Parts: sequence; C-alpha cells; structure tokens
Amino acid sequence: MNFILLVTIFPIDIGSLTIIKIKIMKKLFFAAVLSLGSLTAFAQEGENLIAQATEVAVAQDDFSAIETSELPEAVTNAVSTNYPSATISKAYVNQKEQYKLEVTLEDGTTGTLYADKDGNWIEI
Repeated sequence: MNFILLVTIFPIDIGSLTIIKIKIMKKLFFAAVLSLGSLTAFAQEGENLIAQATEVAVAQDDFSAIETSELPEAVTNAVSTNYPSATISKAYVNQKEQYKLEVTLEDGTTGTLYADKDGNWIEI
C-alpha cells in the first residue's frame, strides 16, 4: 500500500529504481572493501610487535648452568646470612662472574636472586 502511494506521488519508472539500487549497492561494496582493507593493515602491524618481543627475551639470557657446589663461598655465605631458610636449588653464571640463584624457602615459595662473585646483591 505504501509503495503504491509513493509511486503515485513520485512517478518513477522501474528503470530509474534499478539505477538507484545499483548506485546504493556500489556505495555499500566500496565501504565493505575499505573496511576489510583497513582491518588487514592493522592485523599486519601486530605480528611485527610479537616478533620483536621474542628477540629481546632471547638476547638477555646469557647465563649458563653450574653445580651449586661450584658457587664461591662468598655467594653461599650471603644467601645463608640474608635468607637463612633458603635453599639454593639451581645456580647459573655469566661471563662477568655474576650469579643467578634460584632459591626455595621452607614454606615452598621460590625466587631468583642475583649476586656478584663477592656475594654482593645486584639487580639485572
């Protein structure tokens, strides 16, 4: 009923309606193509960030594992003095003779400490 009323008020032939529909469809198609193109551009930027973060994490770990019996006496004394309930579970050393110590407390909590060869605590 509404369509018939519109046709009587605005006389448009069927050919003109088809042209209007085609123009609307072209605009919708153009908007869809732009949307997909912009989403693709944003997705590519995220992949680069992940790859860069992975490279940084690998480059920072230059410690090699050693036996806890190979630790200098100053380091073991520093642990027993400052953390009497701690046990050294793993030990690592780097080129600068800095030690990475994985310790476990009596209550089961674990942590990582860093010390130099003289038993001084350092931050890495």
